[in-house]
Amino acid sequence: MSDSLPDSLPEQWLRGLAFNTAAPADVLIRLLDEAAGEAGLLMCEGRDLPDAVIDAALRHPVEPIRRALARNPYVDPVRLAPLASDPSGLVRAHLARGPRPGPRRLRTLPADILVTFLTARDGGEDGRVSEHDIVGELWSSRQIPLSFPQDMAGHDHPALRLYAAFQWQSLTAAQQRALLDDPDPAVREAAGKGNRQLDPEAVEAELPPIGSRHAMSVLCSCALSSAVVEQCFAADTVYPLAVNRHTPADALARLARHPDAEIRRLVATRPDLGPAAAELRQDPDEDVRMRARLQPSIRTWAAFEEVRKAVDHGLDCTCPITQPATEPPPDWYAACAVSAEPVLRRVAAGWPGLPAELVGTLALDDDEAVRVRLACHHPLAPPHLLLDVFVTRPAHRPHLLTLPAFPRTGRTHLIGHPDPEVRALAAADPAFPEPPLQDPDDAVRRAAAANPTLTPKTLETLLTDLRTAEGAAANPSLPVPRMHALLDHCLNAPTTRPPAARR
Repeated sequence: MSDSLPDSLPEQWLRGLAFNTAAPADVLIRLLDEAAGEAGLLMCEGRDLPDAVIDAALRHPVEPIRRALARNPYVDPVRLAPLASDPSGLVRAHLARGPRPGPRRLRTLPADILVTFLTARDGGEDGRVSEHDIVGELWSSRQIPLSFPQDMAGHDHPALRLYAAFQWQSLTAAQQRALLDDPDPAVREAAGKGNRQLDPEAVEAELPPIGSRHAMSVLCSCALSSAVVEQCFAADTVYPLAVNRHTPADALARLARHPDAEIRRLVATRPDLGPAAAELRQDPDEDVRMRARLQPSIRTWAAFEEVRKAVDHGLDCTCPITQPATEPPPDWYAACAVSAEPVLRRVAAGWPGLPAELVGTLALDDDEAVRVRLACHHPLAPPHLLLDVFVTRPAHRPHLLTLPAFPRTGRTHLIGHPDPEVRALAAADPAFPEPPLQDPDDAVRRAAAANPTLTPKTLETLLTDLRTAEGAAANPSLPVPRMHALLDHCLNAPTTRPPAARR
């Protein structure tokens, strides 16, 4: 190997090796060397890792390596538990913040990690963040299971009972009663505040001026007296009434006749709407009429939430996919799957427990949104549907590529597609007899160079070409001794890029 190779070649080799799916643990561990520069960080953050590599990264003396591992969406978070008590507060904060970029199907952290964060007395030995900063990151990360407050309501540690008290309306009546009599004064105080959320007179007495930010939060979630409801109508601040589950029936009937069609849309699918639903099925607004037609199928708030997720989001919605705290029963989803209403079939398509025979029917549905939701949400969605949605709906491509059922072959017919991202997918197909190494697009050439059908002899040529070096280093057909030889050159050469003080 010539020492006169361009400086950027070693960087490309390192990046390629970092994402080589056939690279054994000893190769990947060498990439944790600071001399590997950004490649080690990208690897720790951006791919699944063997246990031995995870163990090495967890113990690594360089903090950015541990920080990168904390953001990894592919590693089982159970394996990341030591990072919750890492000496560095920044490492802890990265774990609390969650993967980057966040995957669509959100992971939830195990209870032991959450307990460690919520009971911590400091933010790490380095003092760069506080325990309160870390909990703030955790709150906004959506990594806490919706069932966690109920799980913690009877915990021995008062900090966890306090956390449960802050989520008052998610608790059972028995749990609420126990927290109101809790031995810890801070828990009792939080429980008392939570209990007042359900007392209309107490809410009225403590309500900030209508129109303020805090008042909006109260009006959207707390029990409201008749006087407060009238204040909202008088101030034309009725949006909170439309979304508040405690809004009285007479106020809902008035909202169903509100001149603003958006307000009528908000109430049209509520399970507690009552006789006004029949009026809204004759509404002059087409969207209101459609939502009101769905209302007879919505008898619980759990069903309401599932319909809301389907009706309020378009074809290219990439909102996080989360597990609800409570789900409607399976027979409700089955009824939705055969409904004449496309929105209800979309709801069914988004439920991962839908039986295989109904999945097969929805995969052929005339409504594109049904097919897209099925592809993105259901583990039994057929591979040909996943591929079709990948080609036609670019917004969903990053998520689709993470799905186990996404087809790894049968894509060569797409090589002439005008979209280079689609051509790159085709170029990586191991059934391709001659991968398109001369494609004008960089990503397509990288994918072609990583195609496992290429011989070691061809790979040697590609490794010396700046246009294909990264892909060739990522090729699973690259012999392991050759991987180590590339690392020897990259990590031992005196001109290796200096390690970053990175991120």
